[in-house]
Amino acid sequence: MKKVLIATTALVMTAGVAAAESHIGVKVGGSARMGVVYNGSDAVFSSRIRIVFTASGETDGGLSFGGEVRNDQSGVGNTANGDSTVYIKGAFGKLTMGDTGNAADALVGQVSGVGYGPNDAIQEIAWVGRDNTGAYYEYSAGSLTFGVGAGQTEDDLIADANDDFVSVAAKYAAGNYKVAIGYEENSTVSGITASGSVTFGAATVKAKVADYDTIDTQWALSVDYVTGPATITAFYADRATDPNVSVITETVAGLGVAYDLGGGATLAAGVADNGTDTVADFGLKFAF
Repeated sequence: MKKVLIATTALVMTAGVAAAESHIGVKVGGSARMGVVYNGSDAVFSSRIRIVFTASGETDGGLSFGGEVRNDQSGVGNTANGDSTVYIKGAFGKLTMGDTGNAADALVGQVSGVGYGPNDAIQEIAWVGRDNTGAYYEYSAGSLTFGVGAGQTEDDLIADANDDFVSVAAKYAAGNYKVAIGYEENSTVSGITASGSVTFGAATVKAKVADYDTIDTQWALSVDYVTGPATITAFYADRATDPNVSVITETVAGLGVAYDLGGGATLAAGVADNGTDTVADFGLKFAF
């Protein structure tokens, strides 16, 4: 009887400790890709793996805290190269530091790209330049999300185009549509970006407009159509590669398909005009 009582007491105590620590933990996930890329003149092999460590915890008062660090096959994660974030979250909102700081990046976003990875950012409109290490505050109330961010403060005597970076943005999401608008600036350039998306049955249409004081108005549009396990994507964009300097705006377009194999694996292919060459890729994407 004593043995049963001791075993039962130990079990209850262990369960209590487990329950008390259930809100603390570290999870490991990641992504990978492998395939062939045509860069406009040659076809080459291309692969990458990325492991992500996500930590979380909670204070006695109910505040959530945690962080994320990313480790690529070619380097390690830290705030110097922009691969990690740390946050604290509560009723007041969420404050994040690390590879963050751009409210427009977080809430306005981009239209959809094509391909299995190496060419999936051709359609993107460039953000105002900033240093990787920054701070970002976000607050949500119902369908409305508000964000404000700042880049790393500078304490050296060398002027940098990314100095004095600040941004603010808001997003409204309800039902099958969402709209967002953001403002960002650094020591050399400023601009406004806006985006919207709407879903009609199997099709989702996304649009983005950017107006920087150094470049003509840029815009991008994409359509994603889902049919069974396949998603067909097309995009068109009139954009610039860098809003920090006055450059010639490029016209880019692309078409691609992604087929969900299940279990986190996707077969994807895409072809695009990157403004200079016709490029293409074909490969597999994995999510862990």
